[in-house]
Amino acid sequence: MMAAARAAECGAQVILLEKMSRLGSKLLISGKGRCNFSNTAELREFIAAFGPQGRFLYGAFSRFFRPELLELFERLGVRAEVERGGRIFPTSNRAAEVVNALRRYLRQTRVKILLQSPAQAVEVEGGRVVGVRLQGGEGIPAPGCILATGGLSYPATGSTGDGYEIARRLGHSVVPLRPSLVPLEVEEAWAKELQGLALRHVSASLFAGRAKLGEEFGEMIFTHFGVSGPIILRLSRLAVRSGKRGKLQLFLNLKPALSPVQLDRRILRDFEKYSRRQLKHSLIDLLPRRLIATLVFLSGIPSDKPVHQVTATERRRLVHLLQHLPLTVCGHRPVEEAIITAGGVDLSEINPKTLESRLIRGLYFCGEILDLDGPTGGYNLQAAFSTGYVAGEMAAREKRP
Repeated sequence: MMAAARAAECGAQVILLEKMSRLGSKLLISGKGRCNFSNTAELREFIAAFGPQGRFLYGAFSRFFRPELLELFERLGVRAEVERGGRIFPTSNRAAEVVNALRRYLRQTRVKILLQSPAQAVEVEGGRVVGVRLQGGEGIPAPGCILATGGLSYPATGSTGDGYEIARRLGHSVVPLRPSLVPLEVEEAWAKELQGLALRHVSASLFAGRAKLGEEFGEMIFTHFGVSGPIILRLSRLAVRSGKRGKLQLFLNLKPALSPVQLDRRILRDFEKYSRRQLKHSLIDLLPRRLIATLVFLSGIPSDKPVHQVTATERRRLVHLLQHLPLTVCGHRPVEEAIITAGGVDLSEINPKTLESRLIRGLYFCGEILDLDGPTGGYNLQAAFSTGYVAGEMAAREKRP
């Protein structure tokens, strides 16, 4: 939508081919239906968040970045607000407002929209685009084409990887596809028994053997297969990349704001407060009720032991467990359940300043089809909007022989 509207705004006659029966299906479910469309992070932080491939985004971000996106959305009637972590949402907290604004942008620029019209191939002659062929066989002549077909995740919204196959047939390389920002599966049965329990203000550290891959602080949730939530999704990028090394270890710190000494003192105060209770009934001020039985069981301390009989050694064991709760990561959910797709069209075959193919004249790429994936927090949508805007502008303005 962004690419089509910007191309039309720059004077091109534009046809938007939409596979689904409506526009913006995936955008409607982004940010749990609230659409976290950008982040307040500085440009350098934004680039770094995408890892080694992030440098590719300098070209697009130099032309259209967060300030320009906010200005455009303001003009289209979308006001923004900033939440924790620099995440930017529409003040209405409705993704539909962003989708409707982009639809208005398309109407204002007179883009012709063909719904339920999936493309089958981009037609090329003499090394340049000459048109697009629909799955029904109909051909549409065109001197340029922008592939903005998304990734593999959430296929019900239309993201079924069609663009990758189109790109391959045109001679482009596709970096192996894998899920990114995806829930993790764990071996421990107790974690699955806690299904639905959400934790806030905790930290999680991911290890491959003794090597620490990363650490995140924030919110998470236990599921029927393992763990999910913002901090798990962010760590999953590292877990998926390192999955071939074998099983990974995840350590949860349920009280990251306290040092071991401070936590020990806190537990002692609770034991004094509930001195006549059994251990299983003495931690109600420290932990969610559903988690107490699990922690006590894992500590090896009898749950019915009176707290005044808990030894210093047992208490230290409990402190360590609270700050190093171990989970064994044995896999991740399929790409269909991932927020985004990692991998994609090889960036070395695309001009970062124009988003045009280095192989075929008049062919442009933008959004998730590119080999770019960032963390949660608005990074991926900003990259999609920026690359879409620039691809549209370049496709419309670049002179052709």
